[in-house]
Amino acid sequence: MSAARAPASTATRNARGGVDSACSPDPVSRRVADCVSAGMLMVALRLLLIPVTALVCLGGCASGRVPEAIRDSALPSPAVTEVQQRPETFIGQRMRWGGSILEVHNAPDTTRIEILARALNGSGEPEDTTRGLGRFIVELPGFKDPAEYPQQRRLTVVGPLVRMETRDVGEYPYPYPVLAGDVWYLWPDPPTVAAPLPYDYPWYRPWYGPFYGPWSGPWYGPWY
Repeated sequence: MSAARAPASTATRNARGGVDSACSPDPVSRRVADCVSAGMLMVALRLLLIPVTALVCLGGCASGRVPEAIRDSALPSPAVTEVQQRPETFIGQRMRWGGSILEVHNAPDTTRIEILARALNGSGEPEDTTRGLGRFIVELPGFKDPAEYPQQRRLTVVGPLVRMETRDVGEYPYPYPVLAGDVWYLWPDPPTVAAPLPYDYPWYRPWYGPFYGPWSGPWYGPWY
């Protein structure tokens, strides 16, 4: 009788007589794969949470405290150039304008703020990505600290047009519409969202920390 055939083995014999397993994965490789998978998941979650957090911050800062008149799109918002050309049509008319602060001047009883007008969105917030639409001045009652109303900060105001005032911009006599602001809102600066660094955790540590020896030691010579 012929001897029974031995079952197929997954092990192979090397040149020295030792046995190498063809199926058992290298524990170091398996650990590296696990770390890489975990790292990719964490990075994906971080990238997903960044815009969500920014939207929550923006919604919390810009809603709830904004006066109704600032958000009232029914209020007239004529173009600054139109008012400059026909000021008699608009004197005494209540309007809503907004833009970026250029200068702040403190008078004894009022604060005069020069503004570069910009387009307003549906909530009355100036869109600072648009070009300037002309200059105007708003007079607010009392003292407003210039440190709290810095240049480029966005401001929306509501009030009647009280007069035109000519002031020099460089050597050019510029006609400024002047509003008597009775409602205003200083918009918060948008939050700064920092992009993740290319070697930020968890990518940096799995490759440099626990596996510094296996990856830097044996492979350093042949490749470098």
